[in-house]
Amino acid sequence: MANHKSALKRIRSNEKKRVLNRYQHKTTRNAIKAIRLATVKSEAADKLAGVISMIDKLAKKNIIHANKASNLKSKLTRHVAALN
Repeated sequence: MANHKSALKRIRSNEKKRVLNRYQHKTTRNAIKAIRLATVKSEAADKLAGVISMIDKLAKKNIIHANKASNLKSKLTRHVAALN
């Protein structure tokens, strides 16, 4: 167990950050899945801008790697463009 006040505070703050990061990552994954399951192009295109913003925020905070974010955005954009 931690012996210093600062170490106890670090444990508390790390747990808060971990929970928030997991929530944001899971929310983004669900939004990505919704775009991939969409069959109407206009519907998917409306969601795309919001999802790209969410992906950029995750990459900025180092929750996901910058290259993974780039790959996700590219694949989603190509998917939406291919819809009818």
